[in-house]
Amino acid sequence: MSESAVLELIGITKDYYGVTVLKGIDLKVKPREIHGIIGENGAGKSTLMNILFGMSVIHETGGFQGEIRIDGEPVVIDSPARAMELGIGMVHQEFMLLPGFSIAENIKLNREITCSNVISRVMGKSMETLDFKAMRQDARSALDHLSINIDETLPVAGLPVGYMQFVEIAREIDKKNLRVMVFDEPSAVLTESEAGLLLEAMRRLSEKGIAILFITHRLDEVMAVAHSISILRDGQLVARMERDQARIDKIAEWMVGRKVERSVLAKRPVAEDEAEDVILEIHDLSVEMPGEVVHRFDLKLRRGEILGIGGLAGHGKIGVANGIMGLYPARGSVFKDGLPVSLNNPRQALLSGMAMVSEDRRRVGLWMDESIEMNISFTAMQVQGKFLWPGPLERLRREDRTAMREHALTMIKDLDIRCTGPQQIVRHLSGGNQQKVCLARALTMKPDILWASEPTRGIDIGAKQLILDYLVRCSREGGMTIVMTSSELGELRRICDRIVIMYEGRISGILPPDASDMEFGMMMAGKYQSGKGVGIDGMA
Repeated sequence: MSESAVLELIGITKDYYGVTVLKGIDLKVKPREIHGIIGENGAGKSTLMNILFGMSVIHETGGFQGEIRIDGEPVVIDSPARAMELGIGMVHQEFMLLPGFSIAENIKLNREITCSNVISRVMGKSMETLDFKAMRQDARSALDHLSINIDETLPVAGLPVGYMQFVEIAREIDKKNLRVMVFDEPSAVLTESEAGLLLEAMRRLSEKGIAILFITHRLDEVMAVAHSISILRDGQLVARMERDQARIDKIAEWMVGRKVERSVLAKRPVAEDEAEDVILEIHDLSVEMPGEVVHRFDLKLRRGEILGIGGLAGHGKIGVANGIMGLYPARGSVFKDGLPVSLNNPRQALLSGMAMVSEDRRRVGLWMDESIEMNISFTAMQVQGKFLWPGPLERLRREDRTAMREHALTMIKDLDIRCTGPQQIVRHLSGGNQQKVCLARALTMKPDILWASEPTRGIDIGAKQLILDYLVRCSREGGMTIVMTSSELGELRRICDRIVIMYEGRISGILPPDASDMEFGMMMAGKYQSGKGVGIDGMA
């Protein structure tokens, strides 16, 4: 491996509205090197890569401090176009595909191949037509490099998310001047077999001389392909090592090992006669959710507790809520207050007294082009008949707009939703305020059990704190039972009574929030079974 770095990041610092999210990061990567970047959600990994790729969100929020060098020379990367000119490619967490276009068209987007015709020979190159045959050949070559056997003429719309991810990767591979490739959580939506194909493709790319920055939560993937590893925590680079120096237990400890301040309200002692006050029993639950498959999950949930579900991405933590709420195929047995809950039936899950804040607020949690008041009220209106004028025929009952608005105004005040009013379209809200609308929608159902799946994903620190505090109040003051899934272990340790750690679709163990960093880290890595773990009933 060459000794000279193709890419250097020097002293990279970034503030968002007075909050420092990156603190003097230094990083370098050589040709043919796969450099793993590890850290919890919120550690600053994606922000660092957005700086490297010149994303507009960086420059619209005041830019950054520090220097980027390519082949030892300082460069200014003020747009993705400039990054691509310099030979930097990036596969983003969020898909950047055009669903109405074919796979081949997406792969060749902005690099279309054209051919001359009678008109172009007279009027110039701008009148040339697309050479679809050549474009399909290039797309086929890129897909074959990934060992993906799919027809390149198919439209992207309707593809499984795993294939969409491979189309994203193929588009970057197709770029002829590619020198540095950024993979930002590329395997989060992939099955185990698909992830194996991805890792093999990364090895082949590195052998061609391409430097790779590989961001992931999956420690086994980093250990399998990375030549070197950097670990970020709270916006700081806390460790860097070569692969042969790496140990999973130390990586896990560095990744999660920070002081965690817990909320005063979080402490909830359980009396002996309360320990068996079970509101929900889950037996042998399996969920078929792409990238988050759950295998034979058993748990008893205590009435009024806040239970956390944690673990690294792709190990099933998100699948539990989605399976029980009927959003993905599930099998097994679920009992609420001793009565069976039908699986694979979202309406029955809601009627049983459960509600959910989805981890995917844009595609599942919200109607992006409807008003705040409609988003907050709609599920309760459809399932419980709230916010409707009285009438003998339910289907003919009209919306009570006055009641909807009054309730929306109350939720806007309680959750501090920053908006122009209840009639504002949700799409025009910030991410944090959209998340608050998701929470308001679920709470409007007045559920006995709230499944809060990644409730603070992608939002600012202030909004995170408000949502966490509100969940604690719902539990402590309102008696609501809350199951919170989060990729940020610090959040779970701050507000939860017990924390389930998932590994490869199963429960690795259940720990109290004040368990050691080592216990959490090793459980997340699937390398440790605590004496404080679970029995078959899932009770600590």
